[in-house]
Amino acid sequence: AFPPPISSAAMTSLKEICRGLPLNPLPENKGRRKGIPHAPVRTPNLSAQEKKLALRNALRYFPPEIQKKLALEFAEELRLYGHIYMYRFCPDIEMRAYPIGEYPCKTKSAAAIMLMIMNNLDPSVAQFPQELVTYGGNGQVFSNWAQFWLVMHYLSEMTEEQTLVMYSGHPLGLFPSHQRAPRLIITNGMVIPNYSSRDEYEKMFALGVTMYGQMTAGSYCYIGPQGIVHGTVLTVLNAGRRYLKAEDLSGKVLVTSGLGGMSGAQAKAAVIAGCVGIIAEVDEAALLKRHKQGWLMEISNNLDHCIARLRYDLKHNSHHSSSMESVINSYVNVERSVSEISVENNVQTFLLLEVHFLQPIFLLFSREARKNKIALSLGYHGNVVDLWERLVYELDTTGELLVDLGSDQTSCHNPFNGGYYPVQLGFEEGKQLLSTDPGKFRTLVQESLKRHVAAINKLADKGMFFWDYGNAFLLEAQRAGADVAKKGGNKTEFRYPSYVQHIMGDIFSLGFGPFRWVCTSGDPRDLATTDSIAMSVLEDSIRQGVSTSVKQQYHDNIRWIREAGRHSLVVGSQARILYSDQKGRVSIAVAINRAISEGKIKAPVVLSRDHHDVSGTDSPFRETSNIYDGSAFCADMAVQNFVGDSFRGATWVALHNGGGVGWGEVINGGFGLVLDGTKEAEERAKMMLSWDVSNGVARRCWSGNAFAYETICQAMKENGTLRVTLPHKVVDESILEQAVKH
Repeated sequence: AFPPPISSAAMTSLKEICRGLPLNPLPENKGRRKGIPHAPVRTPNLSAQEKKLALRNALRYFPPEIQKKLALEFAEELRLYGHIYMYRFCPDIEMRAYPIGEYPCKTKSAAAIMLMIMNNLDPSVAQFPQELVTYGGNGQVFSNWAQFWLVMHYLSEMTEEQTLVMYSGHPLGLFPSHQRAPRLIITNGMVIPNYSSRDEYEKMFALGVTMYGQMTAGSYCYIGPQGIVHGTVLTVLNAGRRYLKAEDLSGKVLVTSGLGGMSGAQAKAAVIAGCVGIIAEVDEAALLKRHKQGWLMEISNNLDHCIARLRYDLKHNSHHSSSMESVINSYVNVERSVSEISVENNVQTFLLLEVHFLQPIFLLFSREARKNKIALSLGYHGNVVDLWERLVYELDTTGELLVDLGSDQTSCHNPFNGGYYPVQLGFEEGKQLLSTDPGKFRTLVQESLKRHVAAINKLADKGMFFWDYGNAFLLEAQRAGADVAKKGGNKTEFRYPSYVQHIMGDIFSLGFGPFRWVCTSGDPRDLATTDSIAMSVLEDSIRQGVSTSVKQQYHDNIRWIREAGRHSLVVGSQARILYSDQKGRVSIAVAINRAISEGKIKAPVVLSRDHHDVSGTDSPFRETSNIYDGSAFCADMAVQNFVGDSFRGATWVALHNGGGVGWGEVINGGFGLVLDGTKEAEERAKMMLSWDVSNGVARRCWSGNAFAYETICQAMKENGTLRVTLPHKVVDESILEQAVKH
């Protein structure tokens, strides 16, 4: 049985949400709300006939007697914003993940899906909540608000003998199925390949016929920036090991950009990894959001201040250490009071106080921090190109290299529609130009990318190590004409490696990836219980014996769980992410399910993962960039994963075009699986999670990866029903040369 409702007011609101589209009376059209971030204006360049088609498609959701009224306002939305979001139907309810027992549904599965949808649209989680964008600048949950109302209604009516079918945000309907079938099937952006271009996408999205679901936005599995923190921490730590030969990153400096959705994890990851992170962000709202949430320690729009935070000057080391504690206490107390001002007003107010009072404390604190190797995160309110070029200036004028590691997490998969803002313009100027002259905006973006890369190249030549974070930064820079080519490299290789090629690829090949779970009770105590369970499972596995490489990952996982509890990573639903392998995922799922059955956890738990995983994504410039047998551009793995998960026990499955690197560049899929404490749920988890990992490991093995070969062979030893085709290595490479010459 569901837990009892917590609040009748919330239940009433949720009941209203589940009644279907509110048509009589129509809700008031309040338009775009003030005080929250909004998606950039889109420029689909529709013809007059296409505009009529977009309106006709939108009006299909409404009866004829109200179509005339709605047609006028929908046409205005299309003209002003380049898309019909149907702002009139944006609900007044507090959008968040309510405890599962409050959703008026006939099945636990449907209630869990509702919870996940509302979490994706929670303003504390979503990047542009009123435009139904969760993260990445254009990662949609739905295309318009009519779809939200219909989906919630269908889910409230769904039984265990029905499946809801979703076509790119549009609920096609409830169809008869059976109890072991998925309750929900999602496809996003499934466009015929020859028409899967960006320009075609802009038109099709404006017409309301397709949608870019990113990864976990359109599959309803996003868990806030925590979803990428663990992977980012692993990336930074392993970048230090590989590039700097350092296990301890204390005193090392990471420079990067982006504090929006997924990229918002970078500040927290830098601190957990123990380094100093400076993260540039052009959008003031994103900076303030991360600062308020405690993910970002400081904000500054002053490059002089940022450089002072990095530089260590020996002549200022005479401060008595005994005075340091009082300085830190002063900093913390004042920073707390200022943080409230900065959130309520803006960065300028924060900086005014900083210059007059805080900056002397900041400078003292930063010099002592670098000396004593204290981890820091600083958000630079400005364009990252300015930051990189200032670092070059410091190198040229002082000979001092102030940065050790560099990357980028702008939404470069969407560079010409607000994912990347050119350095030549301020943020607001850039938004204006994007809406009035998208062609000129594109030109400036490409010029900016060339400057961006030129600065990075100069610093890299002197010893800074840079990697691409799978956001299409190097791909778009190459298309802009920047100097990123790798001599003798193939189509997926650039002057700098992607983080998959050098860091995460081998972790994927061992079967480790971003496994996650959500406690649907909404109770933090349930999350703490699952953390304890996961830690016990991993410790037991180590005692039973695992390979050296797997053992290191398990130790990293145990450390992560301990750190996660200390760093207040929850934003939105009570969720946890944990990079785990097949054995770990199955064992944790079984243990959590049994804890639900025994009443140790009060409500069902949703299992999921990022699509950015071992098997979930075919992406030649990210997830499969370390596959060198020519199949990096093939998408069999992701499609097979989607299909295989669906009949092995997933509660819902999703398959997307795009995600991470961008539209037309990726095929990816994901799942949700509800654990409810039953024996059937345990069997589903065992079967589905095993396939969900081994599919990708087998593919990576066939491509020639030694770690994947070792991992899949071990899996076959443990499961006699698993039989995988293993590759034979060409031992004598000379026979290839001889055969070609012949």
